[in-house]
Amino acid sequence: MDVVEVLPQLHMFRFRIGQSYVWRDGRDLTLIDAGDVEAARAIEDALRALGLEPSLIRRIVLTHGHRDHYGAARELADRHGAEIVAHALDAPVIRGERPVPEPDLLDWERPLYEHGLTVPKAPPTPVDREVAHGEVLPFGGGARVVHAPGHTPGSIALHLPRHGVLFTGDCVAAVERVMLGVFNVDRGLARDAFRRLAALAPRTVCFGHGDPLTEDAAAAMKAAAAAC
Repeated sequence: MDVVEVLPQLHMFRFRIGQSYVWRDGRDLTLIDAGDVEAARAIEDALRALGLEPSLIRRIVLTHGHRDHYGAARELADRHGAEIVAHALDAPVIRGERPVPEPDLLDWERPLYEHGLTVPKAPPTPVDREVAHGEVLPFGGGARVVHAPGHTPGSIALHLPRHGVLFTGDCVAAVERVMLGVFNVDRGLARDAFRRLAALAPRTVCFGHGDPLTEDAAAAMKAAAAAC
């Protein structure tokens, strides 16, 4: 696993497939996504290497209900008492009460999707807090939940206006270029969500897949959203 500093209070943990982020408010930690089911120990080790204690993880915010994003959340929450947060529409999938909705795949996405399924299955995971669009979570000076459906029905982004930071989940990706995320259940909704996220004009953008944008982020998002 690679550890990448995005901002002094923000680091990215990059796994074999996908990534998660840790935001630091003083001593308190917030994880945005949690990697796959095998990622818990690696996340804990990475936090300690940064001089941070895993016991200070206060919440784990899940951008959506796919196994590479919530697989380790239950193990981390059980060990450290963190609150697990997700949108109400994806919470039943994360809890194992409903199946993962099937994506509407383009032809070129099919081999990528099959490769992605090599990530181990995630266990049923409790969701302690179900959120909706516009709610504000108590980290990063107030993290606003932005409902960004299309990748999944309950996909969310997180906007930290005070810091100009946007976490897009898988609505947007940065694989060679900024682009609409893949494996969407509704591509039209995903495009609309991308455009709404670009309109926030963030200074730093953190994706579910791909390197964060820390320079000219607003312009890159605007151009990619117009082209998708």
